[in-house]
Amino acid sequence: MEFNYAYKGNTGVIDRGGSTQMSFSPDLKRPPTYFIGELRQNVAFREAISALHDVVVSDMRFKPKDKTAYKEWRAQQEEIDWQLVAAQRQEVAGRIKPLQEELKELNQRSYERLKPYYDARERFRRYVWAKQLDFYFVFDPVITVHPDEVFFECFSVDESSYGRLGASYEVFKNINEFACGTTNVDYSAALYDEFQKIRSYKSTRLEVDPSGFEVQTTNEEAYKEVKIDLPDSWVRGFLQVSSAMSLPATRFDLHPMDIYNMCFVLRRHKEQKGPRSMRYHLKPGEPVRVVFEPWEIEVVCARSLYTGLESKVIRVWGRRRLHILERLIPVAKKFTVYLLGTGMPSFYVADLGDMSFTLGLSGWTANDWAQSGNFDLMAPRADVDAWTQQRIFDALRENWVENPDTLAQRLKLSRTAVLGALSVYTQAGRAIYDLNKQVYRVRELSREPLPMERLRFANEREESTTRFLSQNAVQVTSSTADTAGSITLQGNVSDKGKTFKPSLTVDRDERIMHAECNCNWHQQNKLFKGPCEHILALRMQQARQFQ
Repeated sequence: MEFNYAYKGNTGVIDRGGSTQMSFSPDLKRPPTYFIGELRQNVAFREAISALHDVVVSDMRFKPKDKTAYKEWRAQQEEIDWQLVAAQRQEVAGRIKPLQEELKELNQRSYERLKPYYDARERFRRYVWAKQLDFYFVFDPVITVHPDEVFFECFSVDESSYGRLGASYEVFKNINEFACGTTNVDYSAALYDEFQKIRSYKSTRLEVDPSGFEVQTTNEEAYKEVKIDLPDSWVRGFLQVSSAMSLPATRFDLHPMDIYNMCFVLRRHKEQKGPRSMRYHLKPGEPVRVVFEPWEIEVVCARSLYTGLESKVIRVWGRRRLHILERLIPVAKKFTVYLLGTGMPSFYVADLGDMSFTLGLSGWTANDWAQSGNFDLMAPRADVDAWTQQRIFDALRENWVENPDTLAQRLKLSRTAVLGALSVYTQAGRAIYDLNKQVYRVRELSREPLPMERLRFANEREESTTRFLSQNAVQVTSSTADTAGSITLQGNVSDKGKTFKPSLTVDRDERIMHAECNCNWHQQNKLFKGPCEHILALRMQQARQFQ
């Protein structure tokens, strides 16, 4: 999938000793989006934007060693006559010793003469390393300006980690002007180095440069055209994150020292074998306990009580990605944890006062968001007509950010219809769910509509679901509701001469809370990779009957 950008030059940094001005170069092909303000909370912003950089460059995929050269060497060793080699070594050793003494003297005399060369070589190595780092920024970070905050989003190289930094206007002072919208900005490794120079005693000015949108007919060379060909999985993963954030989750707060203790255990120990998970032990009214496998080391979060109503044990994998949060520990007031379930995604929201940092982690590092976690299938699936969908989105655009309840009340529509429409726009990359404030926000991921026909049916399960419904192969045999508004369904699905018996429970917002099926796919994967096609077909058939 190809994305085209046009930047007016590069992002620039002007350092005048007592002040720093950072001017981001926005994408000129997008609608005008700009912001100018001076940082009030310099240090906290520096640590948060640095943590966002750690997400961008994160790549924790397993990289097996290349043993080709070693195997060739081993094959050569087997053909050597070692007795002959031993005799030759003794002869050669006698001739080498005087040569080594002579070379040692020459090296000492020539070092001073070669020192400029060594220094230049080191500078060149550092230059190449900095340039190579730019390749990690496959997709320039997304900046969105809203009436209440400015937020940055990014996605990791291995497609398993998502980062979002939201900064309210209290973080800034002397805000001159801004225009709401979303744009990509030119970002590089050199800019990250400049972020590290932010200090509390220096004024730092942040600009998403509005002058970049001036209409000019000359000096076309000032515009930099960038074309990036992204894999579909990368874009699909970005879309899956918001779908996962809108699902019901177990929520609790952790003190910053609890995160420190968790990272400390991971720093002190290196697992040599599995399992490599963390077990969260949650009991109402008791401190949260975290057990690290396989060592069975327990961290008791004495400052953090679990306020839920049910006892739970939830296991999560890919725990070393938590090191991304280490820079936030000194400036965070608390961390709010959202766990979707064992083997499911988890979210850590750092409360930085007037800022918030959201770290989204897939079920485990190798389980990237795109290919192994179709969480859009578990999001609200209400069938809303196109006119109503557009009406809801236009109403959201009026305020840019809104709670689904107030949006439903304002439009005099049902909450289910509003959530269904917002889910569609979230999956299309046009809206995002803000886990920190529990609201939906307008955020156009790309300038042009995404090719949903390529992204929608990347998984065969939803395509199979459409086939079941068109063939009338789905039957709802039981439907019961409880006082909380949750509905439990049971049914039959005919698939290639076999009859499967799926069951599921959806909450009042039509989100899947629990599901079972006797098919082989579900028995192997449960809901770790999303629902099977039979569970999804039962759900959509029930939605049809209540239209």
